[in-house]
Amino acid sequence: MTSSRSWRSEEVARNDRALLRAAREVLAVDGAHASVASIAARAGVGVGSLYRRYRTKQELFQRLCLIALREYLDAATEGLAMDDPWEGLMHYAMASIRSGPGSLAPVAGTFEPTDEMTELAGQGDRAVARLVERAHQAKVLRAGLTPVDLELLIEQLSKSPLEEQLQRQGRTEMGDAARNARERVIAIALDGLRAVPAGPVPGQPPGYELFAMRWAPPADGAQPPE
Repeated sequence: MTSSRSWRSEEVARNDRALLRAAREVLAVDGAHASVASIAARAGVGVGSLYRRYRTKQELFQRLCLIALREYLDAATEGLAMDDPWEGLMHYAMASIRSGPGSLAPVAGTFEPTDEMTELAGQGDRAVARLVERAHQAKVLRAGLTPVDLELLIEQLSKSPLEEQLQRQGRTEMGDAARNARERVIAIALDGLRAVPAGPVPGQPPGYELFAMRWAPPADGAQPPE
């Protein structure tokens, strides 16, 4: 039988995961001005629960960035373990895009990085540099492309203004079409890094309804979420 202490520990861990996920989502829309109340509400917990786990908003941001830096380093290390230089580079790029570093860019400069964050960032930078160098040596990457070029592209692709707007409007029926369109845009952008011509664009061609539907009120007349 699960003890009350074990059940409580699981609840705390579950709430923490919800808080971190909610913070990333709110930051993607509101940036560094995201309110603690908005983050707590999105996570489905009280503001008091958030402050019991993180004493300040800056402490929450530090935790988010630390997790992200570990994810980037893991993705780069996994990419380096792959035999194919292009596949290894794309593994890192796709994993980083999907983890959403662009949503954390607004908090840059709002808190003091910890020593652990600085160390992880350095390890990640060196791993990405090796990925890029290896791809250049295999002549599969466009000449002149640098690790910084790659990181800036990943930051741009990790955000999806279309998906964010549809979420704010409560247009869940457009979610699959928006995600498909985003995957195509990501593929098109990353294929532009190739030193040789790429294959066909994946997924179904998006229609203009993705733009038109954003201007139409919800079919059921419901108001978008605040």
